[in-house]
Parts: sequence; structure tokens; C-alpha cells
Amino acid sequence: MTTEPTTSTPPRTGTRPGTGPAAEPLRAAQAALAAEHAAVYGYGVLGGRVATAREPEATAAHHAHRARRDALTRTVRDLGGEPVAADAAYTLPFPVTDSATAVRLAAVLEDRVAGVYSDLVRTASGPLRGEAAGALREAAVRAVRWRGSGVAFPGLSERTTDGTH
Repeated sequence: MTTEPTTSTPPRTGTRPGTGPAAEPLRAAQAALAAEHAAVYGYGVLGGRVATAREPEATAAHHAHRARRDALTRTVRDLGGEPVAADAAYTLPFPVTDSATAVRLAAVLEDRVAGVYSDLVRTASGPLRGEAAGALREAAVRAVRWRGSGVAFPGLSERTTDGTH
């Protein structure tokens, strides 16, 4: 995510550090960074199971998530935060045993990434908001490609009560 450098310290809001409206973009950026860490991990897992014909797509998505992760690390610092670290491992939502489950995992990862970027779009402004909207769009397009169908409101589908689309 490329953003114009803002400031090394968050603006004063008259509230405790980490609270108030100025903290919302930082929290959303941290959540997006955490989701990108998980996506990088997930693509590492599914890359070994996806069909040969879809390997270039998985590789491209993996590289895209790594680039977004690295850019978000800089963004969090620009917003005055300490970037959240990646976990050593992540619990997958289901076992990835073959190409079909690898493709299913890719769609789930993209849906989850889109969800956190929708939060960042809501809280951010200026160039950061534009970058977040672009990341949401990219994740939604990748999810459609993996799933073979779209959802009405990308980034919001995972917020349904029963988890269905």
C-alpha cells in the first residue's frame, strides 16, 4: 500500500493515546496488516496443493499479499503505531488436502482480507482510503476468480450471522 508519509506521531485528540477518532485508522490498518500476514501464510499452505494450471494465479496472489503486507507495515509506522507481528502459524478453517480445498481456502482468505479492508476504507481518509479501496477491490476480484462467483457486497459477506454468502 503506497501512502504519502503523514507524520511520525499521531495527531493530538485530547483523549488518551490509542482512543478517539484519530486511532480508528491505525486500528483498522493493524487489522488489515494482521489479515495480510494470515493471507501470506495461507497462500504458502495452499500453494502446495493447488492444481498446476492455477499455480501462477496462486503465486501472483501470494506476491500481492506480501507487497500489501510490507506496505501496511510502513503505513502503521506512518500512523504512529508498532506494526503487529505475524503469528508463527495460523489455524486454517478446514484441512487443505487437495486442489479443491486449496481453491476454497484462497476464496476464504480473499473474503477475509476484503472484510478488513472495508473497515479501513470506512475509517481512513485521503490516500490511505484510496489504497484501502483498491486493496478491497483486488481481494474481491481474486475471490471471484477463485470461487467462480461473486458476492453482493465484497468485504461484508463474512459478517453474515451464519457465515454464508
